[in-house]
Amino acid sequence: MAEKPQPVVVQYCQVCGLPAEYCEFGSEFDKCKPWLIQNAPDLYPDLLKEANAKEADKVADQLQSTGISSADSGSSSEAKQEEVKRLPGGKIKKKEKKEVVIEKVVRNKRKCITTVKGLELFGVKLSDASKKLGKKFATGASVVKGPTDKEQIDVQGDISYDIVEFITETWADVPETAIFFIEDGKKVPAA
Repeated sequence: MAEKPQPVVVQYCQVCGLPAEYCEFGSEFDKCKPWLIQNAPDLYPDLLKEANAKEADKVADQLQSTGISSADSGSSSEAKQEEVKRLPGGKIKKKEKKEVVIEKVVRNKRKCITTVKGLELFGVKLSDASKKLGKKFATGASVVKGPTDKEQIDVQGDISYDIVEFITETWADVPETAIFFIEDGKKVPAA
């Protein structure tokens, strides 16, 4: 008579909850690695090699750091600061410039929409700003998400002639030198 098939014992990861074989496809694989090295080293032999190599590197760094004089310790802190500024792909994270960009978009030949971007960088609440712009210019104004998923104010009509004065008078934190217009695809200073 044939043997009865026995159930397979599946080992689940304590970190992500997936079977250990599928941890590499989960979103938290980096967090799972220590658990996998300890509890399932036969499934991922490459992780074991990586862990051993990292430990050897740490020991070598510790030995090297003890031999370096205290005068050099300042340069290592500068290197750590540089690492913080770099993104995972090796790209350097740029700080956003504090500037207000005003753009006039024409639709249906005669209708215009004026978009105001960057007011929130100066600590201005966009909902309050849209209400004030709507009341001042007697038009519809709303806060919408732009193409870069940043919020901007859309004001109906061509109000680019007075908007710079209104922004600088209403919000003293916004200097006139930080306001730019986009004309024919080029950024032009308002002043």
